[in-house]
Amino acid sequence: MAGQDWFEKDFYAILGVPKDADDAAIKKAYRKLARTHHPDSNGGNDSRFKEVGEAYSVLSDPEQRKQYDTIRTMSAGGARFAPGAGNGGSSAGFEDLLGNLFGGAGGTGGGGTRGQRVRFSTSGGSASPDLEDLLGGMFGSGGPGYGQYGAPAGPRKGADINATTKLSLREAVNGSTVTLRGPDGTPITARIPAGVRDGQKIRLRGKGSPGEAGRGDLLITVVITPHPVFTRAGDDLALTLPITFDEAALGAQVEVPTLDGSVQMKIPAGTPSGRVLRLKGRGVTNGATTGDLLATVQIVVPQRLDDEARAAVEAYAKATVGTDPRADLRARARS
Repeated sequence: MAGQDWFEKDFYAILGVPKDADDAAIKKAYRKLARTHHPDSNGGNDSRFKEVGEAYSVLSDPEQRKQYDTIRTMSAGGARFAPGAGNGGSSAGFEDLLGNLFGGAGGTGGGGTRGQRVRFSTSGGSASPDLEDLLGGMFGSGGPGYGQYGAPAGPRKGADINATTKLSLREAVNGSTVTLRGPDGTPITARIPAGVRDGQKIRLRGKGSPGEAGRGDLLITVVITPHPVFTRAGDDLALTLPITFDEAALGAQVEVPTLDGSVQMKIPAGTPSGRVLRLKGRGVTNGATTGDLLATVQIVVPQRLDDEARAAVEAYAKATVGTDPRADLRARARS
């Protein structure tokens, strides 16, 4: 089928269906018309039968129908296709230009009309996005260095380069300077800002591969190695804080490590194992905000007791006889 047919023929009118007809309506209309106009039927019309088949072959194919609708809209009010005088027949023919779009061979013998030239113009604005999508393969996808409608693009920047750097938690919290090898082998020094997170990307503009319009960028992915004491949750730091039974029962002031040195923390009397105590402002500074240090209390049970310690524990047990820490557990289990 010649590409010109898509501009000249209204396939919806040929099948007698509206432009928003669904697949079922199109198929039903085609079958009815095909039976009526089949050359073997009474009153059959061969040319009409072929016309109906041609319309159905386009409208029953989702991709072809989309292209057909765009071309019809374009020809009705968008970009204009007008015949040109040509220069001794040397101008690009209609089929040469749209041969790939319509599946035709293009050129001489492709079934199209020679001496046609395509001219794009707009009606009160730019060409419709559908037109750009439809013709992108021919006019907008000419490969690297080509812009819309095959026009050569300007100079291109060099490619971006990806790199990875490993930091300790302390380096990530306080900020660090790292040295990486650039694409040409030269060392590149990069400042990693304080408070950077694991997996965060740092962009160094103009440190990538060279290009006609300048160098690309260097993208550094930060990997933070685990710390033996601290873990990070957002801008908070967390640790497990071991305390003795007497510190938990009686309360105490204990020394707690931070990334900036040790500080004193108050353990309230009667603190159970697993309680989380908070030290304000001892976490990660990230811009204008600073997180906290979260200490999860863990009561340490001694593995060995000397005679004096054992006697003290036994005396405590006698003093608290009748106290059952599991009474509430059993009561809730029965509910």
